[in-house]
Amino acid sequence: MQSVTEEIGGQTTSSEIETLFSAGAHLGYGKSTRHPKMKEYIFGSRNNVEIFDLERTAKKLKDAEDYLHKLGANKKTVLWVGTKPAAASVIAETAKKLGAPYVNERWLGGTLTNFKIIEARLAYWANLESEKEAGGFDKYVKKEKLLKMTELRKLQRMLGGIKNLKFLPEAVVIVDPKEESTAFSESKRKKIPVVALLNTDCDPRGVSFPIPANDNSASSVSLILERLAAAYEAGTKEVKPAEPVK
Repeated sequence: MQSVTEEIGGQTTSSEIETLFSAGAHLGYGKSTRHPKMKEYIFGSRNNVEIFDLERTAKKLKDAEDYLHKLGANKKTVLWVGTKPAAASVIAETAKKLGAPYVNERWLGGTLTNFKIIEARLAYWANLESEKEAGGFDKYVKKEKLLKMTELRKLQRMLGGIKNLKFLPEAVVIVDPKEESTAFSESKRKKIPVVALLNTDCDPRGVSFPIPANDNSASSVSLILERLAAAYEAGTKEVKPAEPVK
């Protein structure tokens, strides 16, 4: 009997597909949970678990990498989003490495669609921090000072990843648009392109650059986000040809 790697597209010599397979990127959910629009990305099933066609995954990943590379070359802002356990720490690590904004805890409704409110909260946070650093908290009684410190910690937890987000992002990378439905919906409403890692239960419609793969495995999520981040970073280092002198 052939192994799964031998079956998937017959690509036993493809190192990229082997890497994706080793990370568990091929594993979807049970057949009963599959979204109909994901059918084209499914190779088959084993023990009722759907198996992604990793050739399709590799192609879609390359398309997303090319897009992220262009964004990096043009110094565009990308917001990275993923709050589920398999994604949260990887999202933070990836974004921090790039100096990019991210959300890896709870998505605040209106982050994109009501950005002026978020701007106001960020400005309030900045003023509160400035007051603390200047010793302004010393004027408060113990209880008031404790409340201010608690508020600072809350703002850090809620807004820490987007602290330096001054404008709406030019693109959003989402791990599991079904899980992050509000972030995905707001991105679409603001016409912001979405790059998404999505499992068999997701609806790919509305995703500009879908990457069909296991979004519930830390190793799979880590591999794909690492590839996307590397593409973006390579773009930022690209030297553009000088403009001709007119």
